[in-house]
Amino acid sequence: METFIAQTPFLQLACSCDNAVEAMSLIREQQPDIVFLDINMPNLTGMELARLLQEQPGPLPKIIFTTAYNHYAIEGYRVNAVDYLLKPFSYEEFLRAANKVLQMSEEAANQYHSVTADDEFIFLKVEYQWVRISLKDILYIESLKDYVKVHFEDAQKSVMSLISLKALEEKLPASKFMRINRSFIVPLEKINSISKNSIFINKTEITVGEQYKETFKTIVEKWLK
Repeated sequence: METFIAQTPFLQLACSCDNAVEAMSLIREQQPDIVFLDINMPNLTGMELARLLQEQPGPLPKIIFTTAYNHYAIEGYRVNAVDYLLKPFSYEEFLRAANKVLQMSEEAANQYHSVTADDEFIFLKVEYQWVRISLKDILYIESLKDYVKVHFEDAQKSVMSLISLKALEEKLPASKFMRINRSFIVPLEKINSISKNSIFINKTEITVGEQYKETFKTIVEKWLK
């Protein structure tokens, strides 16, 4: 399991436990997004732990059960498990289950705050907390596989969030931000200069992708009128 987690860019192992009692304490303390829960554990089963977690106040982690016995599947879904991995499972099966959680997180993020042209901020999940990001402070946004990196004027303050560039693009006001290639979104007001195929934000040159050129050209023509 730890090997699979290490192979997955959008997952980071917070902790691992040998029993459900220890797991419950750490889940309360660290509030992870996902818990991979083995049903067969000493003293308290994974299924019993899942029921206890549902009774606790605060946000619930997404649960993915792992077990060698398939007769627990129906019971697992009764406690709102995202998925159920039957041992031995492959990395492909593991990744498919983890991607379900990623998709659910992105959908929840989009519902959490719908940005309009008048809004001045968004919220992004950074590690284990929601962070308020002022739109006027964003220098540009870069895609890094399943994460985005938000760059600011102060390079030391950049943040990483587990969300796709497409999902973040949908959260941002189109009148202020534009995706200019597969990997970058830029705030239009931060563009310092434009060449034939690139834009410059401070000293950073970003190429305008082929499929985005016409839209970008239309915007530039409006500026030059």
